[in-house]
Amino acid sequence: MQQRSLLLAAASFSVLASAAVAQEAQSNRRAPEVQALTVTADPLLRSHADVISNVAILAGDELVQRRQSTLGETLNGLPGVTSDPFGGGASRPVIRGQTAPRVRALSDGAALLDASEVSPDHAITGDPLLLEGVEILRGPSALIYGGGAIGGAVNLLDTKIPTRIPEAGLHGVAEGRLGTADNERSAVLGVTLGAGPLAFRLEGVSRRTSDYDVPRYRPPAHDHDEAAGEEDHAAPEAFDTLAGSFSKSRSFTAGVSWIGDRGYLGAAYTEQTSDYGLPGHTHEYEDCHPHGSSLHCGGHDHAEGEHDHDHGHDHDEIPVVDLLSRRLDLRGEINDPFAGIERIRLRGAVTDYRHYEIEDGVTGTTFSNEGYDLRVEAQHKPIGGLRGVVGVQASRSDFAAVGREGFIPRSLMESQALFVLETLDVGDWRLEGALRQEWQKTRVPGATNLTRWPKREHQPFSASLGASWQFNPGYSISVTAARSQRAPSVQELYARGVHLATNTYEMGGSQMDVETALSLELALRKTEGRTTFSAAAYRYDYDGYIFANTVDQFEDFRLIQYTQRDAVFTGFEAEATHRFTSAWSATVFSDYVRAKLSDGGGNLPRIAPARLGARINGAQGDWSGSLEYVRVFKQDEIAAFERETPGYDMVNATLAYDLPLSTESQIYVRATNLLDETALSHTSFLSTLAPQRGRNFVFGVRTRF
Repeated sequence: MQQRSLLLAAASFSVLASAAVAQEAQSNRRAPEVQALTVTADPLLRSHADVISNVAILAGDELVQRRQSTLGETLNGLPGVTSDPFGGGASRPVIRGQTAPRVRALSDGAALLDASEVSPDHAITGDPLLLEGVEILRGPSALIYGGGAIGGAVNLLDTKIPTRIPEAGLHGVAEGRLGTADNERSAVLGVTLGAGPLAFRLEGVSRRTSDYDVPRYRPPAHDHDEAAGEEDHAAPEAFDTLAGSFSKSRSFTAGVSWIGDRGYLGAAYTEQTSDYGLPGHTHEYEDCHPHGSSLHCGGHDHAEGEHDHDHGHDHDEIPVVDLLSRRLDLRGEINDPFAGIERIRLRGAVTDYRHYEIEDGVTGTTFSNEGYDLRVEAQHKPIGGLRGVVGVQASRSDFAAVGREGFIPRSLMESQALFVLETLDVGDWRLEGALRQEWQKTRVPGATNLTRWPKREHQPFSASLGASWQFNPGYSISVTAARSQRAPSVQELYARGVHLATNTYEMGGSQMDVETALSLELALRKTEGRTTFSAAAYRYDYDGYIFANTVDQFEDFRLIQYTQRDAVFTGFEAEATHRFTSAWSATVFSDYVRAKLSDGGGNLPRIAPARLGARINGAQGDWSGSLEYVRVFKQDEIAAFERETPGYDMVNATLAYDLPLSTESQIYVRATNLLDETALSHTSFLSTLAPQRGRNFVFGVRTRF
């Protein structure tokens, strides 16, 4: 694998070098410039090119055409970003090999406060069909959002709270979509109305999908069965439709803003409901439990290393998640409020979240999360060349899991934070530094067993320093270093019990301390001219990395112990685009991450494999389109109890036509997995049980008025 990664890196960087040569050959021709996009998650609201650390933005037609049912699927394929799919209803982003609780999903800077950090089968609230854009901050640029963003931050941009009055008094968008592999039926409608200094927003989305089609697939036999040569367990059956991958969701938002010459203040109420299946869910292991670090299933009279288990359970219906999220957002911004301050920004949210896991028509477990998140940032006027922001943040989360799979007790987490970000331009150099101090308290209300459920207090401190040198017009090289700390999550501290959705018995470690990451990133970028590129290499050295360590396994059921060990993540991301004309371009991209324990303890689990791809984009008149090929390599750098996942080829294509109407309207078709390849996601807990969608066509029509 080392040789393969070196070849991938060499290929990617050689493409970048060739692109630079091509740029010189075109130096006498006028070249289009890359549009400067403002990074909303950056408190200084700098352009994409001015942020030192690695930032990716997905917006416009590309976002409209790439959107899927879940956030993880929507972002999967961007350099350095994959997902951990769990059927058709849930999928979280995975950035540089890491996901929740080290990747934080935000709604315009405010925490979502759902249950997605607890398990991959819990959906992220925030419908991709209602988004105007997504910003992905990787590395030190995400530091000001706390330890939960060590791996990165995903900022969801929406229009639920208007920030300007529509020019004609009315602005809206409508969209409809039909999908083939999962029988998708989706509709979106949003309208913004202006009345004097007030702007009102109403928007909603409805989506329904069936179990999705896959290339005919037979899961591998259980290792236990193969080793023992048992015949009493039926071999896994082949299938061409993934049972339990259906989903149905609706979301409605009503928002209002007061908008003046110097800013705005607004609020929005959002209610989201969702019902989706849980593939791979089984009750065959619900009587499994640990004895120390050994897993016992069924009787206790077996010899050590053997497992006795009764498969007599009969559950015919697929378990369903019935989700309801009620959320109130508050956002505001004022320019030049008083002397010395350029801008004050307010972001806040109050959430009441719950979902039922329903089995055979009966609620088995109820997950709930009630809480708030409040963030205030003040940007000061330049002081001796320094531009910067100071801010405060406070949040509270009251989480509970009650019922058959109540593997986490009711837990209360409260945190406060102070942070500062400063930048300084000196000639061709740009310097940036940030600090964040957090105070977090976690406890189990009413706990009597303080040995198992102790109250914990942590004070994570994070700092970063970056420098960027523009050594030629449009060319820059940057280096960033950070020391980031994260407090253990509720699940990592207090988990204790069976979690059938992921086929695990989870055991937390209530005495765990903060984890500390020392990170270093080196990046080379070109942002002007016909050829643009971005390449970054990074390394994270973790002191006390917390992970779900599998210590025993029976068939597909695992005993996991949240463990703290030193670990190292290394990798790279590279992307280069050459514009042949203003309408035609070609892009190549690649990413790779290697994650292992520092003490020679082996590889970390569920790490994404290397990828290498190419894309062609073009337009002719009212027509536009793209063709994309991605090679996902085999993942054979696996952890204990993991299976290898084979490589596959993914071919996607898009064709769009701008309708000759007075409104901005477009029809499009997005084709994914045109080769109908069996694609297993190594990052998923269901990596060998639930393949990704087979060949799929999404037909859509969208208009703005």
